Amino acid sequence: MQRSEEERFYMTCRAAYLSVFRSSLVNMTSKDQLCSVLQQAGRNPSQKALDKYWPPGTKKLNFDDFCEILKKEKTAEPDQLMRIFKKFDTNCDGYISHDELSRILTSSGEKMSPKEVDEVFSLADVNKDGKLDYQYMFWLLESTVEQCQTAALEKLEADAKLKRQNFGNQLDNSPQSLESQPELPASEIQPRTEPETTQRKDSRSSSRPSSARSRRSPLSTAITMGSGSTKSGRLAEPKSLQDWHHTLMRGCFYLEEDGTIVSLQYRLIIPETTSIYLTIRPLNLSPIPDKPSPWMCVDTALYVVTGNETKEDSNLVCFTELRDKERFLWRGELNAGSYLLLPFTTGCRLMKRTRKTTTKTAQLVNRTQSGELELTKEFKAALSDIFEVIDLDGSGLLSLEEYNFFEQRTSGEKCDEDAWAICKENFDTRKNELTRQGFLELNLMEANDREGDPRDLWLTLEAMGYNRSLEMVEGKCSFFVFYCEDVKATLQAVHLDSGIKMLNSAVQRSITSKAEARSLKGHENVLVYTYKGESRISSVIANKSNQKVTVHINNEQSKNCVSSRAMSVFAVEVPARTKMVCQHVMALNEQQEWTYNCVETIIPSL
Repeated sequence: MQRSEEERFYMTCRAAYLSVFRSSLVNMTSKDQLCSVLQQAGRNPSQKALDKYWPPGTKKLNFDDFCEILKKEKTAEPDQLMRIFKKFDTNCDGYISHDELSRILTSSGEKMSPKEVDEVFSLADVNKDGKLDYQYMFWLLESTVEQCQTAALEKLEADAKLKRQNFGNQLDNSPQSLESQPELPASEIQPRTEPETTQRKDSRSSSRPSSARSRRSPLSTAITMGSGSTKSGRLAEPKSLQDWHHTLMRGCFYLEEDGTIVSLQYRLIIPETTSIYLTIRPLNLSPIPDKPSPWMCVDTALYVVTGNETKEDSNLVCFTELRDKERFLWRGELNAGSYLLLPFTTGCRLMKRTRKTTTKTAQLVNRTQSGELELTKEFKAALSDIFEVIDLDGSGLLSLEEYNFFEQRTSGEKCDEDAWAICKENFDTRKNELTRQGFLELNLMEANDREGDPRDLWLTLEAMGYNRSLEMVEGKCSFFVFYCEDVKATLQAVHLDSGIKMLNSAVQRSITSKAEARSLKGHENVLVYTYKGESRISSVIANKSNQKVTVHINNEQSKNCVSSRAMSVFAVEVPARTKMVCQHVMALNEQQEWTYNCVETIIPSL
C-alpha cells in the first residue's frame, strides 16, 4: 500500500526519533537531544533555531512537539549554499582558502570558533593543502543526510517489535479491512447517560489463529452524533431567574508552549444552602454581527469542586453538562461553604487553530507627521479585545486585581499599590480604576519608552494568544454567570495557572462516574470509560495492574471529528494503578453529523 505524503512524513519523524530514543513515548529532556533527533531527520539546526525551539524554562518536549518543529525546520537548499560559497571563490576553481573561510565564519552570522572552522576543514580539505573543496563538502553533507534517513527508516522497518511498540498491531491492517467493519446505526444509540459502545470483530479474524486475536485484544467503540447546532437544552431557566442574585465573570484559556491549557480559577463562597443556576458560554469579541469570533463553537465547561487551590486533592461537586445552543448549564442546590470553579476546554478547537501559519506581520505603531508615536488601528483593536478579556466582572473598568492578572500573564510580575497610584495619575481612570482609554494610553507609553521598538509589545500580544497577524489563535475567551436564589455569594478570581492537576482529576471523575467501564480483552485490569456529552465524547483509561501499560489509539475511521490529541493515531502510556484522560473528540463541522470510531489496543512491552 502506497503511503500518503503525510504518512511518509510521520514515518520519517518516528524513524528519526527512534534512532535516538527507545520509544516515541520518551520525552526529550535537553537541547542536545533535540539537536540529535533533528540531525537524524536530515536537518542541521543552528544554535539560534535550537534556542527558539527550546526557550528558557523548557524542561521537556515530546514526539508531537518534534513533529511540529520538523515541519518548520526545513532542510538547507544546496543550490543556495553553493551560491553563497561561490561568492568567495574569486578564482572560480571550486576552492576557498582556510584563512578566507576562517575570516567569514568567525566574524559574521552565527560565529564559529577557530576550532570549529578547523573541524570543517578536516572534512573537506581532501588534499591537505589548506584549501576547502566546498563542492565535495556539499556532496558529503547531502550523502550523510540521506544515509542517516535511510538507516533510520531501515531500522524501523526491520524491527517488528519496535514497530509494535510505537505503532501498534493496527499498523499492518489495510484501510479496506477497517472500512469493512460495520458502523453503529444512529437508531441503536442508547440514552445519553450510558456510553454508546459496541464490541466488534475484526473482519479478518477468521483467518488468524486465536492466539493472535488474543494478543491484539482490541476494544472498538462507535458513536454517531447529530448536528450540534440543532440541540437545545432540556434544563429550563427558573421562572423568577431575573430576581435571583447573580455574578458575571470572564476568563480566557491560553495554550502554553508545552501544550497545556491554563486559565483563571475562581473562589466561590456561599453563606448558606441555596438553589443554584450556573451557565458558561463563549465570549464573542467580534464587532461584526455576522462574523463571530473563531472560538464560538461550544467547547467550554465549568467544574465545581471543593478543596484548596494550593492542594491537588479535591472532590467533584458538579459540572455544566447540559447544552442550550451556545451555553452549557447546571442547576441544583449547593450547601454553604467554599468552592473552586475551574473553567475547562477540551483543546480540540484551540489546538487546531494554532496550525494556521502567519504570512503577514501586522504593524503596531506609526509615527505622525510631527514625529510622535501612535498605535495603529489594528493594534488598538487587539488591545481593546484584551481589555474585554481582563475586565473580569464586565464593568468596563480595570481594578488593580484585574490588571495584575494581565501583568502576571504577560510579564510574570505584579503592579504594587504605589505603581498603581502612578498609573492613575498619568492615565485615564474612573472610580480609581483604569478605563479602556487609559489602558491604550499605558501601552502607548510603553511603545514610547522603547522608542517604537515593537519587540516587547509583541511579547505581550503573544502571551495573550495573538499571532503576528493580530489574530487570537492560542487563546479563547468565555464568561459564566452564577445565579443564587436566596443569598448573595462571593465570587473572586484567585489564580491564573494553578489547578491543572485538580481540573484533570475533576474531568476524570466526571467521565468515570457517568460512563460504563469496559475492559480490553485479555487485560481485565485495563479499563476504558467512554463518556458521551451533548457536544463532545471523552475517554479515560484506567490501569489497575501493577505495571505500566501502553495503549494504541486508532481514530482513523471516525468521520467529521477533531481530537484533543491533534492526531488520529497515537499511543498513551498509563502508569501502574492510575487513570488518565485519553482524549476528547468533537465535531469538526457542527452543522453536520459526526461519528466517533475508536479502536484501543494494548501494545505488548518489549
